Amino acid sequence: MATAGSKKHLYNIGAILRGLSITFGFMFRKRPTIPYPSRKKQHAPRFHGLHELRRYDDGKERCIGCELCSSVCPANAITVIGAENAPGARSSPGERYAARYEIDELRCIFCGMCEEACPTDAIVLTPRFEMADYRRGSFIYAKDRLLVPPDAGAGTAPDDRPGGIPGDLGRVGEIKSTTDVATGYDATWRGTILKTQHQGLAIIKEPEAGQ
Repeated sequence: MATAGSKKHLYNIGAILRGLSITFGFMFRKRPTIPYPSRKKQHAPRFHGLHELRRYDDGKERCIGCELCSSVCPANAITVIGAENAPGARSSPGERYAARYEIDELRCIFCGMCEEACPTDAIVLTPRFEMADYRRGSFIYAKDRLLVPPDAGAGTAPDDRPGGIPGDLGRVGEIKSTTDVATGYDATWRGTILKTQHQGLAIIKEPEAGQ
């Protein structure tokens, strides 16, 4: 005849077996997490990550130094100082260009207002999210770190267009308006690089100063 003590022990064994069944059940399920940094997650093309400054096909900068991006920035993270283009060495199609352009990525809230306000699609947010560093000063991205290489330009410079409005205005937003990484990442230079990278903490070669 089973005593009250032996019944209690049998109940404990059943509880242990039920607990082990739950543990082993989760061992063979597909994990919702990924082993970062050995594997990198690819965000949606509309993800608001690190900024970049775009160029035209001929290498001219799209930014015309109008300072609209810094005016609409709710976090005061953008500093733009415009200057007049020299007749013999134009940096942009307009009369002005950004002589100094800086973004404090620690202040930035990645809202995308700068991208929406830009009249030339010069400043865009890319899917790149890895910006870790040890020094606060490293998070102030100057023009030399934001500007894409000359051979990564896109679109025809509006030198002859009235008002200097680019013909492909809004094209970046159109390409990014998808959930397909294969096509949506083509909207930005950093996005095209991320398409081929599946390892975390990858280093993207920044354009050299003066390019």
